[in-house]
Amino acid sequence: MKCGRTSALSQRIWAAAAVLELRDVHAYYGESHILHGMSLRVEQGEVATLVGRNGAGKTTTLRTIMGIVPARSGTIVYGETPIAGLRSDRIARLGIGYVPEERGILSTLTVFENLTLAPIVAPGGWELERIFETFPNLKERAKAPGTTLSGGEQQMLAIARVLRTGARLILLDEPTEGLAPAIVDQIGALIRTMKADGVTILLVEQNVRFATSVADRHHIVAHGTVVQTLANSEVIARETELLDLLGV
Repeated sequence: MKCGRTSALSQRIWAAAAVLELRDVHAYYGESHILHGMSLRVEQGEVATLVGRNGAGKTTTLRTIMGIVPARSGTIVYGETPIAGLRSDRIARLGIGYVPEERGILSTLTVFENLTLAPIVAPGGWELERIFETFPNLKERAKAPGTTLSGGEQQMLAIARVLRTGARLILLDEPTEGLAPAIVDQIGALIRTMKADGVTILLVEQNVRFATSVADRHHIVAHGTVVQTLANSEVIARETELLDLLGV
């Protein structure tokens, strides 16, 4: 695979307006240089992925978008608003939701309290009735503390909590990691529902087969930068090659 190749799809995308755009972003953990000129675009209503080996910079990209890891240089724009340098709470209130790999459930609070604690940032968020209809396990366990939930229930709660806020761009970090196949299927169905509602999603995912079941476009990440942008059909056609490249 020639990682420097830019597909025709990528060239077309750069000509269009974006919901989220990163240009030449550099970020560090201490003195460790992690993002080396990260550039990508996410379009309205699409599901886009970041795919790459462990340590490639995928999670750091999401954390930098959210302001958890500061960008030392480069630009990050959400809609028409530059967000590099803003506090994480201000970024969230603009309408960007983040579901980290560790899920971020407040373990001493109940399911209901976890759902209702986050502020509503925009109209169109999911009401509790819809959340409990979609996630019947959460309704049954509404009074249970977060520590008693299974991994799948915690993941559903983490996603539901962001949906309730009305966020229109959601960053999902490895939502299927360590979960049973039946739960993975539920998360896939949920992502498709979110897309149908007009929510835009940037997904970090190591499971290429799952990624191709939900995504429109894929950014291949290596050494802290995007080396290719591929349409979903291209990834499906080159799945074996990509699995070898990614070491999965």
